[in-house]
Amino acid sequence: MRRPAVRILAGAALASLSLAAAQAQGAPERRDFCADRPGKGSPSCVIDPGVFQAEVGAFDASFQRSGPGSSDTYAIGELELRLGLTPTTEGQIAWTPYTQVRDRSGGQSVRTEGVGDVTFALRRSLKNPDGSGVSVALQPFVSAPTGKSGIGAGAWQGGLIAPISVPLSADISLALAPEFDVVADADGHGSHLGWVGVVGISRSFGALSLGAELWAAVDDDPAERTTQASFDLTLAWTPVDDLQFDFGVNAGLTRDTPDLQVGAGIARRF
Repeated sequence: MRRPAVRILAGAALASLSLAAAQAQGAPERRDFCADRPGKGSPSCVIDPGVFQAEVGAFDASFQRSGPGSSDTYAIGELELRLGLTPTTEGQIAWTPYTQVRDRSGGQSVRTEGVGDVTFALRRSLKNPDGSGVSVALQPFVSAPTGKSGIGAGAWQGGLIAPISVPLSADISLALAPEFDVVADADGHGSHLGWVGVVGISRSFGALSLGAELWAAVDDDPAERTTQASFDLTLAWTPVDDLQFDFGVNAGLTRDTPDLQVGAGIARRF
């Protein structure tokens, strides 16, 4: 190859590297990794516009022994897909492809299995979408009755969550997630209101984050009012900026709540 050609190629390579470096420097820095998992509360942070994030529950299991019978529930592949739409808004789709419920009573056992309902949500930040400082958001959602009978609700449902986070120190933060729901009646002939509340504290240790939550839910079904509550512990590990592994265990505090729930999953930002 002639020297002029070599010089041209070398110049083109240097120009390409310089352009890539300039673009990298000019590109806006991504926000801190923001995952919905683990825990029952919704975070107030919103992912960057154009960013796609997938969160998967590898397994979730709950066991209830209170009352005349017992009930075990297993869910595999609980999926949530998130997409940043604007600097302050993201869209979400959540669906569980497989759930199995085993009910035992009076020496008999009934097993129900199938897919769950599909939930669509929007999270709109009102203050600090990156989750820094005092961060506030609103998250309306609606669930379509796509689940199998005995697994899904059997009717359209919806509600509104208002996630709030407050830093208590450089490594400790407080999170609140008040929620009200419009829930289908158990007899399938109407709807009623439900209320949910989550209060949690998390502490980061570098790539590890430990959390503790108190969760409560009141369902005012005309047939029977139920009150659930649990104390939840969570662990999240973020080995790199765009990847998280998590584990959680929940202890039931009322008769209507599963005695024990465990689960693990992964979240990945693209």
